Amino acid sequence: MIEELLPVDVMSAEAFDDDADIHLFAEERAAIADAVPRRRREFSTVRRCARTALGELGIPPVPLPPGRHRAPQWPAGVVGSMTHCSGYRAAAVARASRLHAVGIDAEEGAPLPGTLLDLVALPAERDLVERLGAQSDAVPWDRLLFSCKEAVYKVWFPLAQRMLGFDGAQIEIDSGGSFSARFLVPPPQAAGNPVPRLTGRWMHRDGFILTAIALPLPVNESPVRATHTRAPSRTFLGTENR
Repeated sequence: MIEELLPVDVMSAEAFDDDADIHLFAEERAAIADAVPRRRREFSTVRRCARTALGELGIPPVPLPPGRHRAPQWPAGVVGSMTHCSGYRAAAVARASRLHAVGIDAEEGAPLPGTLLDLVALPAERDLVERLGAQSDAVPWDRLLFSCKEAVYKVWFPLAQRMLGFDGAQIEIDSGGSFSARFLVPPPQAAGNPVPRLTGRWMHRDGFILTAIALPLPVNESPVRATHTRAPSRTFLGTENR
């Protein structure tokens, strides 16, 4: 599913269950030595997805240990993102010569629990969720908002190399399947230029919410690319950026 949200420059792979027999490199095994079984399974499967996607770029299997703030350490010249939720794992990668950053997120397609929305949403975003909910109850808009913020963080962190609070960017969601984020803090830099706004796409399908952002190089920096042809309290972001 995730490939439908991404441009053709991005390779992706996904899984809906875990395989107990997944090879991990020594660095990766060390990173989850003390983890509970569920964490070990999701960690292993999402790295299998990542190595499958890297293979589509012609890159052989390499270790992908978590680094600073648990962000995956990608091979030189590669940008990427991983995500996992109950019943779904995915990874997306691209050449750094094509994109500045990629951010993907997956969430179960259910409303946020309790008062979590109040913790993660700005007042304008809570109003947005209420308006969208009045139009249609087919989508858990609060969970979608959360997922959009997670995807934003996964683009933000590789560029800014610092944490971003939930109040650091304001999300706008279009019910047709797109969203945007406007930074309310000094924006990240890409090739020396500020990136004040990001745009992405979302879907709600088969019990999951998926969001994706691909930040391209400016036209004068990037090769000509093909047209997309694929089928249809301060709390910090990044809980699945690992």
